[in-house]
Amino acid sequence: MSETFRPPNLALATLSLSLATFMQVLDTTIANVSLPTIAGNLGVSANQSTWVITSFAVSNAIALPLTGFMTRRFGETRLFVWSTLLFSLASFLCGTAQTMSMLILFRALQGAVAGPMYPITQSLLISIYPPHKRGMALALFAMVTVVAPIAGPILGGWITDDYTWPWIFFINVPIGIFASLTVAAQMKGRTEPTSRPKVDYVGLVTLVIGVGTLQVVLDKGNDEDWFNSTFIVAMAVVSAIAIAVFLIWELTDKEPIVNLKLFRHRNFSMGTLALVLGYAAFFAINVLVPQWLQRNLGYTATWAGFATAPLGVLPVILTPVVGRYAPRFDLRVLAGFAFLVLGATCLMRSYFYIGIDFRHVAMVQLLQGLGVAFFFAPVLTILLSDLAPHEIADGAGLATFLRTLGASFAASLTNFLWDHRAIVHHERLGEHVTIYDPTTTAALGELGGQQDAVAMINQTLTQQAYQLSFNDVFHVLGWIFLTLIAVVWLAKPPFEPKAGMASGGGH
Repeated sequence: MSETFRPPNLALATLSLSLATFMQVLDTTIANVSLPTIAGNLGVSANQSTWVITSFAVSNAIALPLTGFMTRRFGETRLFVWSTLLFSLASFLCGTAQTMSMLILFRALQGAVAGPMYPITQSLLISIYPPHKRGMALALFAMVTVVAPIAGPILGGWITDDYTWPWIFFINVPIGIFASLTVAAQMKGRTEPTSRPKVDYVGLVTLVIGVGTLQVVLDKGNDEDWFNSTFIVAMAVVSAIAIAVFLIWELTDKEPIVNLKLFRHRNFSMGTLALVLGYAAFFAINVLVPQWLQRNLGYTATWAGFATAPLGVLPVILTPVVGRYAPRFDLRVLAGFAFLVLGATCLMRSYFYIGIDFRHVAMVQLLQGLGVAFFFAPVLTILLSDLAPHEIADGAGLATFLRTLGASFAASLTNFLWDHRAIVHHERLGEHVTIYDPTTTAALGELGGQQDAVAMINQTLTQQAYQLSFNDVFHVLGWIFLTLIAVVWLAKPPFEPKAGMASGGGH
């Protein structure tokens, strides 16, 4: 790779790379507010529609560890161009899907080809800027990755309400084609030596089988009555065996696809644990809040997007400031502050009720953004701080892989807990609503017809049950964040980058 290569038009190259990243990161959240509409149009339950999110996240997580291998095999520019073009094709196929099965398949394809896009974009951005301007390039990169997930619900809601949901995928096509062709033209002449590295087939196959079947267990478990189902038991056994083989093989192979030996480093272990659990909890919030706003409060997809949007205000303002001044502080203090704010906002939501107004929902979202602004940069710096220079790339890739996987599992578990706790609360509330209760009898009389009245009361009970369940889930999320304060304090200074460290990881 040529370190002195500069594209003919640096601004155009930067714009194209940023657009590709924006498009790819946007797709992790743009479908969130559209799930109820997609589920209704394709004739499936709201719970089944979460596969639209998890299929993308799982395949994306599986593809991430292959980025290093594919970069050495094909070169960064060629890999970026083809990944972006295939992402555009997969997006088009998602928009044409006529059944939920087709949409899930195409979303999985979209996630797989998106795997290399994020780390390759970061690497290319760093390489085309002179050393004294790389900080600015990375600040821009961080800004894009913070703004995109927040713009997703707003854009997704607007498109879903004013047009049709397939357009949340169709909009990627012209952007992807423009970005890939422009980057190909701007990077023409860049020297990129390639090789034919050894492929860890055993690690790759066991990774795909283990993670894939585990996701099936999490997503289908509730519908199939968990371990009372032979199918779920079989999938769980296959997953356990594949993951066990994967762990043993990766710890003993000379060229593993995932370098698990990095966990011998204390800061990497504690930092990665904080990143994975913190991001999983954060992702759970982004999955649950838009659905709750639409199901319980009756918001349209557009207004659900507006209510969640304030989350992005403070990260956009503070991310460059945190990146510049964070090294002057003990990073455990900054990360601890982030988890304190995130935990506090979750506990605030655990007291929400059906009649809560837009302003209160938006204000909690705004306050949560303060925690997000102090979360990523300090935690990423901590986890990479005690790695040797030659371990940085592997460490950043492994942390990103586990973070993405955690987000996928969080989406499934959050919806399961929301539904499960709603059933429990519905049963408890129903115990107090019987024909022998004078209050109930009086209510039935006021509501008119017996059958219609019973239906209305049951609908009210269901709505209240889901609200109580929402509160339960956020109570748990709040305590997860607060527990992570102790986790980051198990890391040990110093946190200064070692010589030769490249910037790694991502949001």
